[in-house]
Amino acid sequence: MLMWERRIAKAMSIFVFLAVLYASITRTHAADTVSVNQIVRYNETIISPLENFELGFFNPGNSTNHYVGIWYKKISTRTIVWVANRNRPLTDTSGELTLTLEGVLVLREATKGHVVWSSSNSSTTSVGNPVCKLLDNGNFIIYEEGDGFNQEDDPIWQSFDFPTDTLLPGMKHGWNFVTGTERYYTSWKSRDDPATGDFTNRIDSRGYPQVILSEGKEIKFRGGPWNGLRITGTPNLRPNEFYNFTFVLNQREIYYQYNLIDTSVITRVVLQSNGRLERLLWIDSRQEWNLYMARQHDLCDQYAVCGPNGSCDIGKSPVCECLKGFEPVSPLQWKITDWSQGCRHTIPLDCKPGEGFNKYSNLKLPDTRASWYNQTMTLAECENMCKRNCSCTAYTNSNISGAGSGCLLWFGGLIDIRRIAENGDTLYIRMSASELDLIQNSKSPSATRRVQVIVPIAFLVLVILVSICLFYRYHRKKEHRQGTQSDDEDLELPLFGLSAILKATNNFSLNNKLGEGGFGPVYKGVLENGQEIAVKRLAKTSTQGFYEFKNEVISISKLQHRNLVKLLGCCLEGTEVMLIYEYMLNKGLDSFIFDKTKSKVLDWPARYRIIIGIARGLLYLHQDSRLRIIHRDLKVSNILLDKDMNPKISDFGTAKKFGGNQIEEKTNRVVGTYGYMAPEYARGGIFSIKSDVYSFGVLVLEIVCGEKNRDFVHKEHCNILIGLAWELHNEGKSLQLFDRCLGEPINVSQVIRSIHVGLLCVQGRPEDRPTMASAILMLESEGPLPSPREPGFYVGITKDDSRESSCSHGKTSNNDLSITMLNGR
Repeated sequence: MLMWERRIAKAMSIFVFLAVLYASITRTHAADTVSVNQIVRYNETIISPLENFELGFFNPGNSTNHYVGIWYKKISTRTIVWVANRNRPLTDTSGELTLTLEGVLVLREATKGHVVWSSSNSSTTSVGNPVCKLLDNGNFIIYEEGDGFNQEDDPIWQSFDFPTDTLLPGMKHGWNFVTGTERYYTSWKSRDDPATGDFTNRIDSRGYPQVILSEGKEIKFRGGPWNGLRITGTPNLRPNEFYNFTFVLNQREIYYQYNLIDTSVITRVVLQSNGRLERLLWIDSRQEWNLYMARQHDLCDQYAVCGPNGSCDIGKSPVCECLKGFEPVSPLQWKITDWSQGCRHTIPLDCKPGEGFNKYSNLKLPDTRASWYNQTMTLAECENMCKRNCSCTAYTNSNISGAGSGCLLWFGGLIDIRRIAENGDTLYIRMSASELDLIQNSKSPSATRRVQVIVPIAFLVLVILVSICLFYRYHRKKEHRQGTQSDDEDLELPLFGLSAILKATNNFSLNNKLGEGGFGPVYKGVLENGQEIAVKRLAKTSTQGFYEFKNEVISISKLQHRNLVKLLGCCLEGTEVMLIYEYMLNKGLDSFIFDKTKSKVLDWPARYRIIIGIARGLLYLHQDSRLRIIHRDLKVSNILLDKDMNPKISDFGTAKKFGGNQIEEKTNRVVGTYGYMAPEYARGGIFSIKSDVYSFGVLVLEIVCGEKNRDFVHKEHCNILIGLAWELHNEGKSLQLFDRCLGEPINVSQVIRSIHVGLLCVQGRPEDRPTMASAILMLESEGPLPSPREPGFYVGITKDDSRESSCSHGKTSNNDLSITMLNGR
């Protein structure tokens, strides 16, 4: 009996050993995978083959919420590198992660049966034998396992395509155009909350691809484009012993990637919740993450801090300066360290023979969103292409590795440049012939040589000026005699060929038509380089179109400001007369604020930014441009919005130049739009900067209220919008004017101050209205404001007056009705 018991005990031991061995083998085999209908629950994890990474449920920081994530297995500090349900946390431990037969990962809240998250980009049809696997590089993939064939290299779905806040070695950062997948990473809200935060780091594929870090829609830091060796805005990113870099740019993919040289190194790039982008190394001896490199650590890393054509040098004080050959747009603002308006050419470009390029070294290359590139052209070919296109402002190599190759062209202002002590890039910027001579002569140590060059140039310029004056006087007399205008007087603009415009607009297709004004129809076009344009075409039946065309060219051709629509050139060929503008994606401001549905897009912060932008553009016209410009037709429909909803003043067909100390002018040709015209201009033809200020005041009230000034008639106040604003202000109820579709205003004092400044701008007497400089100061400050006087066109109706007779006109003429009045005086 004893022997029998011993045999049973031995058999049981063997059975237990085999069972444990089998379980161990099974567990080892299944530790890195999830099969169909297998459930991963709370406190259960998946571990990569070499135990580099682990996947399971976790609680971030002090949070009691539960998430599915991936973290490093071998380091003591739990560091999360990927989160599945970052925006939909589990509130208890009932979560279950399963793989369906269709190859879809599903995270359910078991107690309620709700699907919290799924790999929705997976295939929706049966894939045979889908398997999930956690790889040793941290990638969690779904692939189809076949007979003797493993498709891990071509997964159905992978976590690497959907980063959270971390970029791991081997992870692609960029675009897959075949699948339409964009791989970018976004900060956590906080260390306790992995939900999508405010900061995003992505590769912008508009123009030449570049790395951009944004807070919401605002660019905070621009890493810049890849130049063949490094990202141009990160000179410290250089070859090292830990990892190397790859940048791929073709028709299928655009991506940046870094890969480990030494696989024993543990490193990651993380976008912190405060927007700080850090490259970290794990130091095992210290048991901590060590900061290897960080971005955004000085003033010059702030995007566009020095404005267009300005350069930032952190080693100088002040940090901003104009590039050689440029001068501040606003010297006064520049002196008080407001560099936002940037710099302009000291000698304007005129697209004449002799223009060339000046070489600038050790720079961070400008913003490439409005650029064009070719990867096979030589530098000489690149220069020739830029020289042939009058809109091209600069060029350089797109790839500096080896002897250098490829071509990168810029159009428009050069934004976000900084000086770099070493490992900077070279940029060739377009200059006039005379400016190039001055730059070249400034490099010569010989004073005699400078005199020898400058004196003949000065004499030649004098001769040219005298000739121009005589030519101008001759043609002016000739025009008076013949009643015609010289076709190319003052048209100092790049010329576009008619064939290029026809191709860009698809032969002026109706599908490309954006609208029509007094000048004629406006069409959208796309040039061969991909640049989007707006083409204003003079209507054949226009009676005064050519006058407006010429006036618009003269007024705006030399103006450059971020809040003015940029005139790119013109087309004068045969009977065609056209103006070529930069294209504004969001069209007119009126299409938003007067549309009950689209108006919700513009919350108060957006409207306030638009008000400030319009004010700055108008200040530039009145004070900071070389010529004082009175717009004379400032209205909501003439404010265009770019892709970022930044306002740009447009339509200078009726603008007027003031010279010297001139402050006002009287005309018999009153042009403008009812509802926006100042009373002294509408009644007496007197216009000045103060008449533009009046129009600005109307704009402010319309933006705040969301109603048209002339179309609005209040049933109690029996007045247009400015009258209602005046009455409510006197009653201490200004906030009632605020656009009701926006709900409660975010900044009450800002709204009330905007209405107050708007009323100051629409006062009846021009001398009572502030200048635009004062208006901006009042809008952006918090000090006391002067009391406004009665506005122009205000109808003071008392309760005893007859509303029926006063208000019987109902709504007045449409705001957008432009007028020309010839006063018989």
